[in-house]
This record gives sequence, C-alpha cells and structure tokens, in this order.
Amino acid sequence: MSAGEPGSVVRRMLLGSQLRRLREARGITREAAGYSIRASESKISRMELGRVSFKTRDVEDLLTLYGITDEQERTSLLSLAREANVAGWWHSYSDVLPSWFPTYVGLEGAASLLRAYEVQFVHGLLQTEEYARAVVRRGMKGASEEDVERRVALRLERQKYLVSENAPEFHVVLDEAALRRPYGDRAVMRGQLQHLIEVSERPSVRLQVMPFSLGGHSGESGAFTILSFPESDLSDVVYLEQLTSALYLDKAEDVAQYEKALKELQHDSPGPAESRDLLRGLLQLS
Repeated sequence: MSAGEPGSVVRRMLLGSQLRRLREARGITREAAGYSIRASESKISRMELGRVSFKTRDVEDLLTLYGITDEQERTSLLSLAREANVAGWWHSYSDVLPSWFPTYVGLEGAASLLRAYEVQFVHGLLQTEEYARAVVRRGMKGASEEDVERRVALRLERQKYLVSENAPEFHVVLDEAALRRPYGDRAVMRGQLQHLIEVSERPSVRLQVMPFSLGGHSGESGAFTILSFPESDLSDVVYLEQLTSALYLDKAEDVAQYEKALKELQHDSPGPAESRDLLRGLLQLS
C-alpha cells in the first residue's frame, strides 16, 4: 500500500456503511441480520462500523437477505469485501503494537484531513527519530531494543504520509507542556524543536502552540485526533487513546463536540507564524 492510498480499514468502513444502508432500506433489524449469518446483533453492528473483517459467505448471505439480486452489484460489494481483508503494510508491526492501534494507522493513511491536539508529547507524525525513540522507550519499559526500534520504524513510516503525493492536510495544536517536557537529552529536545519549526513551513501543515499563558482552555479533556476522508460515504472519526484501549467516535453529535473544542483551541492559540516564534524562543532557552 502506498502512502495515502485508502487501505483495508477504510474499505471495511465503506462496505459496512453500504450494508447498513441496504439493511435499513429493507427494514431489517440487526438481530434478524445476525441470525441470518449465525451471528449476534453486536457482530452486525461491528461489521457495519467496519470494525471487523468480512467473510465472503456472510456478505453473500446478507446481500441475499437484503434482496440484492443484481449480479453486478453483488460482484462489486463482494470484491470490496475481499479487498477489505487485505492486510495493510503496518500488519508486519502487529507484534509490537497494541491491539487497537492498527485501525488508527489505517485510518490515518486514508485521511485527507487530520486535526489534532496533543498535550503529553509531540504528535507522532512530527517526531524526530531520536525523540520518537525516547518516547517509545519511556512507554515500553522493559521492552527489547529490537522491539523499540521496530516501533520507531513504524512511526517514521507513518510520517511518509505527510510528504507523499497525496499528503493530507494536517492541522495540529501542541500544548506548550508537550514542548517543555523532556524526552531524551538536551540535544534531542533541541533537534525536535528545530524539526517542528521546519515542518511547520510545509504548505499542508498548520502548527499552532497553545501557550501556558492562556491558562484554562477547551482541550481540558486531553489529546484527541479528528480524521476526515475524501470518500463522501465516510463520516469523520474522532480517535481517543487510553491506557489500555482506544475509542473511535463517529456519531455526528460526538464529532461536533470535538470539532467545536478544536476550533476554540485554534482560535485561542497564536497563529502559525507566532507559534513558530514561540518555538524559536523555546529553542533558544533549551
């Protein structure tokens, strides 16, 4: 899979949304749909959200239940099901990734717009190799050096999205705390700050710093990322990472709340040019 190409995660979401529309158009409950493929109502829900892989037999049975007899339409959807089950490039890193993260990597690689707020550390797409290594070592205490390096390699591979031909727009607000909290030694932090100054000049990147001087703000609930996709069938997704799991929110009312919070963060933070000045000031102090 090349950087920016819609991956299997997005194909699952597209297929799931189409199956949901077909089911609702026929007035069939999730429970009835689940019964038809020898599964539970919750399995149908996960399928429609694109959270699980698809068995060809299950998709065939659901299409029959939903009255889809047109051979061309069936072939198209079954082909999408097969494509949705193809492992993404990140699958080879699954041994060093938490179970919930591959889904995010797939969404990130297919997004046309990424909007994020970070408070603990610099966003993974903006980390230098040395800073990323320090962050991974802190988060994977006791891990072998090989596992640490594989996690760092994945992070660097993800960063290729930002310089690919179909690079997404990336709007990020970094809390000043993320810039002052040391990961690695002084040289590592200086290199990270310099990298942020440089990457913030890219036309597809809008980087703002939320300074301590502002006090309280709308990012009080912690870090989050909003992902938007070029496919009109796909709703925006909010990604919230927790200690032992992650949440993927796609209900319109939930997404709207996070969009409102991010707009307030962007409004309250200095603009990109002033934020670069803040970064230069921190670089001089480091």
